[in-house]
Amino acid sequence: MTARRIAALAPAALAAALLLASPAAARWHPKPTTAAWQWQLQGKIDTSIDAAVYEVDGFEVAARTVARLHRMGRKVICYLDVGSWESYRPDASDFPKTVLGRAYEGYPDERWLDIRRLDLLAPVLRRRFDLCRRKGFDAVEPDNVAGYENRTGFPLTAGDQLRFNRWVAREVHRRGMAVALKNDPEQVGPLLRSFDLAVVEECFAYDECGKFSPFVDAGKRVLVAEYTEPLTAICAEAERLDFSVIRKGYDLFARPWSACSP
Repeated sequence: MTARRIAALAPAALAAALLLASPAAARWHPKPTTAAWQWQLQGKIDTSIDAAVYEVDGFEVAARTVARLHRMGRKVICYLDVGSWESYRPDASDFPKTVLGRAYEGYPDERWLDIRRLDLLAPVLRRRFDLCRRKGFDAVEPDNVAGYENRTGFPLTAGDQLRFNRWVAREVHRRGMAVALKNDPEQVGPLLRSFDLAVVEECFAYDECGKFSPFVDAGKRVLVAEYTEPLTAICAEAERLDFSVIRKGYDLFARPWSACSP
């Protein structure tokens, strides 16, 4: 954006334009570490957990909580769903019915989205990314980005998923935030350049952790949550891989919580 065009903008538009024009160097680039993180999507946020990174719900958590965590020296990740629709979100009615597919197995209030229809999804998802930016988050974790491997009700291909995931990453980066790849182990290779870190569920339980090692090789962080594997059985391997691993309950309240490294 040229100086002449910037000068012509109204103050509010100017602030937004400057943020969107932020260089890549200005955003968070999380390096590999075994240090603990916290993932809490339900209940009042417990800031007493000794973790350098918190991931919390982008809709439910207020900007003042994000600011409080920042004052405590924590980085904060914004959890958002981008690949499925949730009936209980305040913007649920903004999604056209034509993009709603099969119910997400085990979650009757969620339905898969037709990620091919970016013409319909982009306006809603951009507003969600803007929400994370306004609240001051350091990064976004866009969930359900491997629909092509599931029965969604749509004939999604691996190529459809790659296009969608790269679009999501670009949109988050344009807003000055880092972006995490959530699971999707089979597409780590082609998506590695687009994402700044990985958030992974149960890679030890499913013997998939090696598929995320390219993130560490590229100088990027891998955050792992295990629900059933005892940490005593996996922490030595987590240290070898340079992964940050925690043990959580499936409901993702603040506790139970334990970590391989402090």
